[in-house]
Amino acid sequence: MSRICELTGKGRQIGHNVSHANNRTKRTFLPNLQQVTLHSEVLDRRVRLRVSTHGLRSVEHVGGLDAWLLKARDSELSLKARRLKREVARAKAAASGA
Repeated sequence: MSRICELTGKGRQIGHNVSHANNRTKRTFLPNLQQVTLHSEVLDRRVRLRVSTHGLRSVEHVGGLDAWLLKARDSELSLKARRLKREVARAKAAASGA
């Protein structure tokens, strides 16, 4: 399982550990990923995703999982999130059309 946020696409970054003597050694900075269960109001079900804490705050700021998915670019989303986005868009179109 890769260490990438399923909603924001945030992944690892590479940098240096710098000692007091200014010696530099390579290291990686990993995002703070959490396994969370988010509720989709349109689909009326829970979805389990691996999301960074930054992404989780962003979802809450936008107004929930459904709003986040509809505004997000497909290139940032994981395959699971893209499928979920398609389901939400269809359900929302069916609800507004009926």
